[in-house]
Amino acid sequence: MNEIGRLDAEDKKNLNKSLAEIEEMLKKKHTRKAEKKILEITKTPNYFIREYFGTKMAKTSYPELMEKIATKMLEHKFYGVRATALFFFYKMDEKHLEKIFAILEKTYDSVPWEVETIINEMWKHHPDRMKEKMLVWIEDEDEKKRALAFHGMDNIARLDTNYIMEFISKAIDDKSVEVQKKITHILTQVVRVNPILVFPYVHEWLLDANDQRIKTIWVSMKKLSNIVVQRSKRDQSHELVMLTEQTIEDWKRDPNNKVAEMGNKLHNIIKRR
Repeated sequence: MNEIGRLDAEDKKNLNKSLAEIEEMLKKKHTRKAEKKILEITKTPNYFIREYFGTKMAKTSYPELMEKIATKMLEHKFYGVRATALFFFYKMDEKHLEKIFAILEKTYDSVPWEVETIINEMWKHHPDRMKEKMLVWIEDEDEKKRALAFHGMDNIARLDTNYIMEFISKAIDDKSVEVQKKITHILTQVVRVNPILVFPYVHEWLLDANDQRIKTIWVSMKKLSNIVVQRSKRDQSHELVMLTEQTIEDWKRDPNNKVAEMGNKLHNIIKRR
């Protein structure tokens, strides 16, 4: 099988054959042999092997034995082994959300890419529970965990813009560069789908903004303005273009100096088209 890239039918056939062999080992109580074979397969840089194999492991006829193996795998020195174990637990506990959150909190630093994948899926399937849990994560002492709280939130950008904007309000002055990057990303995403709700929040943030907050807002609004410029060049009369242009004009005349300065800087981008 390839070290990178998606799996084809033959790849999956070979993995299924290996899983059948592992099942037979577990049936005969040859746990060590089963574990050895699992490790041979999962010491791989291929994300798709890890995801497929971990998911299939969760469908075992011997869940207790497999769980013991997977628990040890979470502490393994090879990334691929740890990542496969995470997919196993995600599928094993997919109906038990608190167990999933517990395993994510244990592994977000050791297998970050796969944790992001699962969090994104959780936003798609369990948005209400994610809303509750991420409000806890954003208060965590670990900046990686706070930054991760924003991941996948764009899945609800159109459905619940107010939640996202209130969430950003809680973190707008976070000193972590990683958190600031996440704020910029999600703010850019949500303003593109619901600008009429987003701009009033940004205006409010600017009124008493310190230099750091202004920088965070500037990076987001600069990116948005460049998007508007490109859409205008393609003659796309889009709500985003019109609302952004009108907002910038309003900000230029705002009595608050910080808002007015932001409006003027953004106007200089818009007028270049």
